[in-house]
Amino acid sequence: MLDVDRLTTVIEDFNTIFIRLPSVRRLNFSALSVLHTLHRRGPLRLTDLLATEQLKQPALTSLIAKLEQDGLVQRRPDPADGRASLLSLTHTGQELVRSRHTNRVAKLTALVEQLTPDERAVLAGSIDVLHRLTELAEDTP
Repeated sequence: MLDVDRLTTVIEDFNTIFIRLPSVRRLNFSALSVLHTLHRRGPLRLTDLLATEQLKQPALTSLIAKLEQDGLVQRRPDPADGRASLLSLTHTGQELVRSRHTNRVAKLTALVEQLTPDERAVLAGSIDVLHRLTELAEDTP
């Protein structure tokens, strides 16, 4: 039987370790979340970004301004609506996200190498299930 409480705790603990991986720059969780969202989903309007981030509009607007100032995010007119802007990563922003991903891959590779072959097989079988849970979570309001 699946112990969902334990699963939740294990996922929380795993995420805590991965969030704390060193990065090239010191950015808070909200800034990193915005950068990763823009990397995964491509250019977005601020209102679309509000739906994915757990920030109120004034806080997100301020954060975007800081990320623009730092050269990580850029605005351009939305071709579908000239009154709106699309936010996207600059080259520097893309490199930062890629660097963090590379660091995570290296860290996880070192950890996975310490598992037994049976544990690695179980983990490999879990990838699709975890991906499906992520899809379900994204589809659930």
